[in-house]
Amino acid sequence: MEIHKAKIDRENKDKVSLSLEINDTLFNIPLTDDKPNEIKQVFNELLKELKNGLFKFELEQEEKQDLYYHTCSEYISQLNTELNSVYNELVDYELTNEE
Repeated sequence: MEIHKAKIDRENKDKVSLSLEINDTLFNIPLTDDKPNEIKQVFNELLKELKNGLFKFELEQEEKQDLYYHTCSEYISQLNTELNSVYNELVDYELTNEE
């Protein structure tokens, strides 16, 4: 199983996001804006990647363990659980690109 990086992007205080990196591609989940379509789009891209094999994300450790950090930590935990579940269904229905 591959492990990919996740980090909190705090460069713009008004637009904090969770950045997920897969093969040099960044997917950003907004934390300070209500943009459900962007979140759906990221999840759809992750599902496409999941067809190539199971992976999970690990959140980079930060000195500043504030509300954003704890929220993202829980989000990553739940996302990894969901990815594992969806991957098992893809395998059951023979929908993966793996041999």
